[in-house]
Amino acid sequence: MHPAFLYLPGGALTEPELTAARLDGDLFDIGEGFIPADLVEAPGTRAASIATLIPTDTAASGPTAAWIHGAGDAPPAIHHVRRAVERRIRANLPARVILHDTSVPPAELVRLGGVLVMSPARTMVDLALGLHRDESLLRWIVLLAELDATLVRTAVERVDRLARVPGTRAARAALVRTELRTR
Repeated sequence: MHPAFLYLPGGALTEPELTAARLDGDLFDIGEGFIPADLVEAPGTRAASIATLIPTDTAASGPTAAWIHGAGDAPPAIHHVRRAVERRIRANLPARVILHDTSVPPAELVRLGGVLVMSPARTMVDLALGLHRDESLLRWIVLLAELDATLVRTAVERVDRLARVPGTRAARAALVRTELRTR
């Protein structure tokens, strides 16, 4: 997607103008912006629409990464990011963004729409490992599995290789249930 097709409030048009164009059917909202109604909503488009929320040296993770990869229709209310560098960072974050202060290896990242995003397989593993703290993540696991059922098997194999990581039993059980459901 060419950046000229992503309209962010305060750019060429104000938010009321963009909202009026949405009401007229010319645009539809995606993330923090708007795109023409006839443009395909691809992962790169989704990532670009929230680029202003992803600080430098971080990558979209958890539900945010799942949504970027195509899970669900609407972005999560709270966005999640992880460090994409080894060193510690001090990010100035909006209230709607949570920083998980563990780094993600470069091999686990992809660049979409100019934004670093955790790979689909790593996203599935992270969502599953977070289930013991937040059961709402199960929704994103199911939505991501509906896009690519092989992600569940890959995530189970990765979770089985982990040692001394909190939440692995709950993660594995949820992934196996999801795999059975998506067959």
